[in-house]
Amino acid sequence: MPQHHRTRPDDAPIIKVSGLRNEFGDQVIHDKLDLEVRRGEILGVVGGSGTGKSVLMRSIIGLQSPSAGQVEVFGEPTLNRSELDTVEIRKRWGVLFQGGALFSTLTVAENVQVPLREFYPELDLALLDEIASYKVVMTGLPADAGPKFPAELSGGMRKRAGLARALALDPELMFLDEPTAGLDPIGAAAFDDLTKALQKTLGLTVFLITHDLDTLYAICDRVAVLADKRVIAVGTIDELLALDHPWIQEYFNGPRGRAAVASQDRGQQASAAREAAAHPTEVAHERSGQRSQGGMADDYARGAQAVDLSKPDHRAGERG
Repeated sequence: MPQHHRTRPDDAPIIKVSGLRNEFGDQVIHDKLDLEVRRGEILGVVGGSGTGKSVLMRSIIGLQSPSAGQVEVFGEPTLNRSELDTVEIRKRWGVLFQGGALFSTLTVAENVQVPLREFYPELDLALLDEIASYKVVMTGLPADAGPKFPAELSGGMRKRAGLARALALDPELMFLDEPTAGLDPIGAAAFDDLTKALQKTLGLTVFLITHDLDTLYAICDRVAVLADKRVIAVGTIDELLALDHPWIQEYFNGPRGRAAVASQDRGQQASAAREAAAHPTEVAHERSGQRSQGGMADDYARGAQAVDLSKPDHRAGERG
């Protein structure tokens, strides 16, 4: 497959949405919505039910026609253009729809080959099979998953098969719509780890719609919040926690938000423990040159050090 040629500087937004308006009859979903996605980041997109998270994604990838506004991807406008006119842009992104959206009458390998057949019809069957096999294994599925049908897979395996199809064209940009929905906590965490690993290894930009707070804390660089028919805020979780919007506070500071913070803290502690066990001498040397947590706590008690209460860990402690 030919290599993609980047014509935009790395600091330019990979997605730019301006003044977007979506409506279905009398129901207005988005009005004057603006959003920029930076190259190389994992952007989480959250919002209450009915705020149009999936509609926004569909507008960006051309499956929904907004009534007003502009959308640019890779610096190119995508609205009001034919499929033929945007084919080179669409080759550069991959999409994982909710539930995987696999074709039930095709095997996993055949599902992965669908975008390859669409954009590169000249590829021979042997090469298609080879690419499909590679993508299947890349997403953590066993090699023998390729000949199976979606009905023969678990929910988590179907998600990975959908991800394999989204990766078929070696995209620069990935759209993931509720990738961990319906998965148990272990499966969801494994999918988060896979997403982060692929993003780092392949240099992907990820537009990730989710309601999973654990996912937001674990892998998202920034979070965009949809409310009041627009994106009301974009930033790190710490930056969002500093805002006084009622939905943001309820979402991040509610019971599930506190549980996500606690889970993240436990994960960091476990990771530190594994590192210490693997390299005890190095960790001991590092700690010998650092002040103890107890000493820092003593300084704080004496008023020598301020604590940023906008950070999730301190907020959780304050509420606890």
